[in-house]
Amino acid sequence: MYPWLMYIVEVIETVEEQKEINESISPYANFLYALKSPEVRRQYPKLLKIFMDIIKFELGKDIEERAYLLFQQSVSKKKWLETQIIGFVEYQKKRVEQKEIAAGTLKNYVKVIKLFCQMNEIENLVLWKKIKIGMPKVKEQADDRAPTLSEIKKLIEYPDIRVKPIVYTIISSGIRIGAFDYLKWKHIIPIEREGKIVAAKIIVYAGEPEQYYSFITPEAYYSLKEWMDYRASYGEKINGNSWLMRDIWQKTHHRYSHRIGLAVEPEQLKSTAIKNMISSMWQVVGVRNQLDQGQKRHEFKGVHGFRKFFETHCQLVMNHNNIKMLMAHSLGESGNYHRPTETNLLEDYLKAVDLLTVNDEYRLSKKINELQEKNDEKDYVIKGKLHEKDEQIKTLKETFDTELKILKDTILDMQELIKYPKKLSEL
Repeated sequence: MYPWLMYIVEVIETVEEQKEINESISPYANFLYALKSPEVRRQYPKLLKIFMDIIKFELGKDIEERAYLLFQQSVSKKKWLETQIIGFVEYQKKRVEQKEIAAGTLKNYVKVIKLFCQMNEIENLVLWKKIKIGMPKVKEQADDRAPTLSEIKKLIEYPDIRVKPIVYTIISSGIRIGAFDYLKWKHIIPIEREGKIVAAKIIVYAGEPEQYYSFITPEAYYSLKEWMDYRASYGEKINGNSWLMRDIWQKTHHRYSHRIGLAVEPEQLKSTAIKNMISSMWQVVGVRNQLDQGQKRHEFKGVHGFRKFFETHCQLVMNHNNIKMLMAHSLGESGNYHRPTETNLLEDYLKAVDLLTVNDEYRLSKKINELQEKNDEKDYVIKGKLHEKDEQIKTLKETFDTELKILKDTILDMQELIKYPKKLSEL
């Protein structure tokens, strides 16, 4: 066979092999390939599923098969996908008007659908400018607020030992709820100064490309440590790889009332379970009741509101870009220039510790310690001044005694001269 003919055959075989590889990758796998951050990987598949549910496409099948059929239908029927997207947008626009969802939520839905199309090279089947024209305008700021300190205090009264460490950690670090799917005990690193813990570093999304760090308050750290110690007391072997949040176990025998250690087989408490748990607790403690007829949303979000609490309170005392970094928000162009050290970030964060502390007793204890330190400092200064005065008095006394002795000697000499006039005349 001629060399040039062999080359052509080799190229054709390579193209066929590549074609087989491309065809072996499902449309859903292509979609997942584009999802980088843990939070995006958690949310985007849900949004894609909601889109297919709303348009009633192949209900009952698993999401991967539905995604494959969605791809096939879009390719085989011209304008079908665009028509489905427009219908979906119209349905969600009504929900936006009724304030069931925000306009930003609808924008995210369309963003997910477009990404699915891009990753499967069918983006050109939809006129996206046409879709954009019909989209409602997104508000720059959401209507919901952060929960107040008094509301948070009511929440942590709930009789579940996990509530405080969860709430304290989120409101003092600004992490997303999805971060708990990655957090282990080794990712909490206490920071000491002069023998006292002033904060703790928290490694978020450890081992992932999106890994970053934030800080938590001493209150949050001690709450987490108490939770870990509590687990250890029931037989769980705590080490650096222990999940930060786990399931609750049976602590006493119902019949004999003695302690039994079923903590030895921990199961990680996933972020979805934490979110559902916190949302139900708001109702149990009487802070958030069920929505009345006509109401679509609560005043604040059950879990995401903690991040808003963090941001709102930090903004009172911290650098704006530093807050963004601790919340893993994009800095935009500023990211090329704003690069503080970990020490710089910590110093700025320490300004907000009191504002991010929930427990009044802890805050009061800290104030007492600060006052005690000031009193100790004052006592030290006073003692120093007194010692200085004592030294001055001692010096004056020694000088006085010396001069007095000189004076006495002089008087004695004069008395001697008076007693013996001849000596005076000799002088």
